[in-house]
Amino acid sequence: MCGIVGAIADRDVVPVLIEGLKRLEYRGYDSAGIAVVDGADIRRVRRTGRVAAMEDASAAEGFAATLGIGHTRWATHGGVTESNAHPHVSHGVALVHNGIIENHEQQRERLKALGYEFESQTDTEVIAHLIHHYLQDGADLLAALQRAVKELHGAYALAVVSRKEPERMVVARMGCPLLVGLGEGENFVASDVSAILQATRRVIFLEEGDTAEISRDAVRVFDGDDQPVQREEHLSDVSLSSLELGPYRHFMQKEIHEQPRALGDTMEAIIDAGGFEPTLFGKDADAVLREVEGVQILACGTSFYAGSVARYWIEAISGLPCSVEIASEYRYRTAVANPKHLVVTISQSGETLDTMEALKYAKSLGQDLTLSICNVPESAIPRASRLVFYTRAGAEIGVASTKAFTTQLVGLFALAATLAKVNGRLPEAKEAEYIEALRHLPGDVQHALNLEPQVAMWSEHFTPREHALFLGRGVHYPIALEGALKLKEISYIHAEAYPAGELKHGPLALVDDDMPVVVIAPNDSLLEKVKSNMQEVRARGGQLFVFTDADSNFADSEGVHVIRTERHVGVLSPIVHTIPVQMLAYHVALARGTDVDKPRNLAKSVTVE
Repeated sequence: MCGIVGAIADRDVVPVLIEGLKRLEYRGYDSAGIAVVDGADIRRVRRTGRVAAMEDASAAEGFAATLGIGHTRWATHGGVTESNAHPHVSHGVALVHNGIIENHEQQRERLKALGYEFESQTDTEVIAHLIHHYLQDGADLLAALQRAVKELHGAYALAVVSRKEPERMVVARMGCPLLVGLGEGENFVASDVSAILQATRRVIFLEEGDTAEISRDAVRVFDGDDQPVQREEHLSDVSLSSLELGPYRHFMQKEIHEQPRALGDTMEAIIDAGGFEPTLFGKDADAVLREVEGVQILACGTSFYAGSVARYWIEAISGLPCSVEIASEYRYRTAVANPKHLVVTISQSGETLDTMEALKYAKSLGQDLTLSICNVPESAIPRASRLVFYTRAGAEIGVASTKAFTTQLVGLFALAATLAKVNGRLPEAKEAEYIEALRHLPGDVQHALNLEPQVAMWSEHFTPREHALFLGRGVHYPIALEGALKLKEISYIHAEAYPAGELKHGPLALVDDDMPVVVIAPNDSLLEKVKSNMQEVRARGGQLFVFTDADSNFADSEGVHVIRTERHVGVLSPIVHTIPVQMLAYHVALARGTDVDKPRNLAKSVTVE
């Protein structure tokens, strides 16, 4: 992994490839390269580091062509070296690859025995040699690709060109996103629509097992049995403006501040409907949700924390049991399935491999009541689910998720309320109260955003530290987890989160003057318990940084720093209290001089295990 772009046209496509790779930089990467078909030759340039270094090299070498492919790599097999960077070449065949080939070692030994020499440590080079092998066996480029992928175990998105067939490129998809962009007398391929918005908004999303042949004037798609198939054309609603920084220093800062709009857009259908209607989740949702006797949530990372908040809401509001599992763990254990439980998968990209595989596993156990909460229309996980709720956060560029998380929470809250309504557990007065809370939510979030100068002042306390502790209780404990995750992701400060009541069961041993302790302490039923936990921290010399509400009885004092939101917003409080922990992570990272939008070792769309 991590980003693919390809183009065939009557014009020079090198600028298209480079611009596309720049628009894929947000996904996280450590090297970049392009390969073009120039006459009877394949020309290639690769560099470790940023796309700009590769761009300079391609300009210096006079790259220009009407057919080419490009890639940003996030290292999996083999270190960060130029020889491991994509594209990989085998005897006039060049390809780029996202994903992981699980049987690459067996294929490598087989190909070595056939006389192929390897210059990289990657699994990808195996595919290049395998395709060339079938070309030598008499197949054309498309047939060689189709034969090769049938021997690959794992996940892949592939784009392939050959010097012997300069009028087309071929592509394949299994487990990793890949789409085709349609132009006039030119066509494109990409792993993310943002890479080709400069050229077209018309796209075809390839499905699992698809291969395709792309020329200037035509696109032919084939299914997993190599039979011709039609895939629906879509008009992307992602705007170029959403991919620009505007007045902000980083995309993360921009996306934090876009949350009032993102939340408003996401809840628009709920407000317009005047209530929590099953149709929010699809045309068949009423029948599906009436069958549900419990909820099982599968997700990874930030989305797992969103699911952890939802468990409190679903059980308290709908009265249904709810479990939340890390998708990468669930898919590898022997699970006891209940066909009456709704399986909810949460993914910003809709392509998270572990979550997709967990969904497949759940369905294999007979759980066919499925719902996806996702930010990317037509992505793989929603397509594999019976029901879907699309968050409307817009493009999220920063690797550390912000607006995707809070809009996921809105979708999950709507699910909790809708389940309650279809089961007769949501009185009209309570439904009206929830709708009114949602109406006020964008304003409440904006008030929290207005606290940014105060939050920024706290960053000086965290900048020299290497550890931090986050505490919360009840429904706010997952917000403490999310705050710790954000801080470690972008500032590289080691941070942990605990339920505040667990302090005396171990974590209190870590507390001293060098360990800042962040507390999520809204004015809810657990406030007095949290205050007692804070006293435990102060008694050990710990420095407290407390996010609370205006109506909480807190005051700054020695070792206690307090920031208040405007008011306690009741059941939606976790969403509002997410904002200050996001801003804290951002400003600490800013003060420490880290790469806020592209934290080391991380990628935006995790399409490998």
